[in-house]
Amino acid sequence: MAASRLSLRGKKERAGGAATPAARLSRNADALAAAGRHAEAEAAYRAALAADPTQAGTHNNHGNALRALGRTEEAVAAYRAALGHGLDIALVHYNLASALRQAGRTAEADRAYRRALVMQPDHAEAWNNHANLLRDEERLEAAAVGYRRAVTLRPDWNDAHDNFGSALYLLHERGRVEAAARLAGLWRREHPGNAVARHIGAAIAGEGAEPRAPDAYVRQTFDLFAGEFDEKLAELGYRAPELLARAVAADSTSGNGASGDGMLDVLDAGCGTGLCAAALRPLARRLTGVDLSGGMLERARARGLYDRLEEAELVAFLDTNPAAFDLIMAADVLCYFGVLDDALSAASAALRPGGRLAFSVEALGDGEEAPHRVATHGRYAHREAYVRAALAAAGLAVASLGRDTLRLESGVPVAGLVVLARKPDV
Repeated sequence: MAASRLSLRGKKERAGGAATPAARLSRNADALAAAGRHAEAEAAYRAALAADPTQAGTHNNHGNALRALGRTEEAVAAYRAALGHGLDIALVHYNLASALRQAGRTAEADRAYRRALVMQPDHAEAWNNHANLLRDEERLEAAAVGYRRAVTLRPDWNDAHDNFGSALYLLHERGRVEAAARLAGLWRREHPGNAVARHIGAAIAGEGAEPRAPDAYVRQTFDLFAGEFDEKLAELGYRAPELLARAVAADSTSGNGASGDGMLDVLDAGCGTGLCAAALRPLARRLTGVDLSGGMLERARARGLYDRLEEAELVAFLDTNPAAFDLIMAADVLCYFGVLDDALSAASAALRPGGRLAFSVEALGDGEEAPHRVATHGRYAHREAYVRAALAAAGLAVASLGRDTLRLESGVPVAGLVVLARKPDV
């Protein structure tokens, strides 16, 4: 989170009587900063400080403008000047800490965050951003404690909950399983109404998982992730769209499926930012995308490849579109379902006779006895035998089912099932 943009004024600036020229310049600079005109604001703050260098609040606000312009070291000097002129308050120490962290001066930033928190223990943003610093230094248990304080102070702050979950996941991955489980259990009990705490907390604590990830968890997670989704998946070597497109193409050329000559009604189920759209567009007479996350749909819409995009829960959408599609593709969507029955039955009903469902799920190892299991990252993995049985129960026949790597997770290949199923012609 960025440093506060609050306008601060020192004692001299609050004194009664007519405003000084320096104070008028400072107020003008504040107005420019509030309008996002940071370069002009920075120049105006310099002019105000040239007229009266003792304006502590103006030094702080000058630091904010300098940070907005990426001039981090100058911002550090400005915040130190604010402190030096008597504005020794938590907000200035917090701003200084944030600038120091951006400058890579982490030891100094750590001290400044701690000073801010001593002075203002209820500063949720300081707890969160100090925890960010601790997480980057692999001080994961301390980071998790900081995030816990942040969400205690601001229970409805989704970013902090997401950060808390990420720290617990990393703590678990680094072998601190008991510490991660203890904190996850506390998180879940303290925030029973928060979908991320409920779902990820249960996964990391090893407590009973729900049959599927809560809709609010999926929506919140992907709304937060939307802006960097494509880049992150590229870094992880994400292959599900490519693998599913290959399975559909192989089935079409074998003569078993529709030729895909642009005459199909196609659904991109859980379309996200539209990573499957390029492969699906040549097959489609009409290409529809559905997703729970409005943030992801904004990016899918920008691709200009869909005829229709809907913000909706997948099963509910499928239930209201019977016999509407010739092909449904769900790339890494059913990994947010543990129990697959409802989703597969709804997909079957939404397919026309002879229609196909292509999807991927993460694969449980051969030694696993449970039909599915939620992992600490919040996604479910499934046994192949369970997937086959669930497809049969939904009235879908397996056309092809292969194992392949879907992506990397912490540098380790994630084994997945790449499935193509068909609804009978009659």
